[in-house]
Amino acid sequence: MLQNQANWLNTLKPNFKILTLKDRLICAVGALLGLGLSSLISWIALNGFNAWYIAPMGASAVLLFAVAASPLAQPWNVVVGNTIAGIIGVSCALWIPNLTIAFSVAVALSIFLMMTTDSLHPPSGAVAITAVLGGGEVHNLGYAFVLYPVLLNSILLLIIAVIFNRFMGKQYPQKAQINTRSADPTALQKVSVQPKDIQQVLAKQTELLDISEYDLQHIILEAQYLADARKPETYTCGDIMTKDVICLYENDEVKDVLAKFKQINLMSLPVVNTQNILIGTLALYDVMECFNREPDMKFAWGNQVQDIMNKKVITVKPDQSIQTLIPYFVERSFNYIPVVENKKLIGIISRADMIAVLNQQLRESGK
Repeated sequence: MLQNQANWLNTLKPNFKILTLKDRLICAVGALLGLGLSSLISWIALNGFNAWYIAPMGASAVLLFAVAASPLAQPWNVVVGNTIAGIIGVSCALWIPNLTIAFSVAVALSIFLMMTTDSLHPPSGAVAITAVLGGGEVHNLGYAFVLYPVLLNSILLLIIAVIFNRFMGKQYPQKAQINTRSADPTALQKVSVQPKDIQQVLAKQTELLDISEYDLQHIILEAQYLADARKPETYTCGDIMTKDVICLYENDEVKDVLAKFKQINLMSLPVVNTQNILIGTLALYDVMECFNREPDMKFAWGNQVQDIMNKKVITVKPDQSIQTLIPYFVERSFNYIPVVENKKLIGIISRADMIAVLNQQLRESGK
């Protein structure tokens, strides 16, 4: 029960890298300096004016110092996004009497215009609301609110973010492309994934991705380099096998087995004992045959996997060449073959694994 709850909670978490303690502290110190210095300068510049600083800058600081590589944190987004939101917010405050309608319309229009001008900046939504709900001090400013505190705060925080990130060795603002010498792809990109390939894929996306094209290029190049370094001249079963194997246990009951087959949408699974030693396989066909043989349905449900499994299993070793597997997949229509070492199940090779690696070899031979 607790395991199921933990798994459910994990589905709510983002697939986000947790930085080291040092990097987290650097981000926090950056936000501290950025907000403190920009607030102090604004206060001095505006002679202690009550609304010298606005809360949305805290949200901007999160982006500028914690995720400076995000497309939403680039200078254009900070300045243009906040400016658009300030103008729309003030306009709605002046022309729409109902506050709820005013700030709702302000945020909606700001989102539309920011996306239209490629200046989406999440904290700008709060800027629009501040313009509507900021009270008398803000309303008395009128459109001057856009210049100060919005634009003043944004520019000061941005300048400090540029200086701080550069001082810490981080590239900010982000570069436009990987190859700084030429507009052409890099040498590695020319023989793998090129920028135009990424652009074509991104053009088909219907959702806004919070990652820049530059970062995608960099990640793909690094991954390609690691993949090439790992690539052997002749693939073995250990090179392509899936190590995280979904399997059944000999004491599992038939009713539980059916639930697992339904959950993972597979027709056959390996069976192991408590020592992870492979002792058989069980196909959905075997379960159906069990029900056909047993006239008493209750007795059939009480069967365990070890009672109906197939104990004759074809296995391979991790150092075995994958070429030896082709007859099993082609002539005998195997869906997968277990990989064992010292009788223990350490992985499986599926038909999809074979197709993928053979396709890669065909591509390489055709170059």
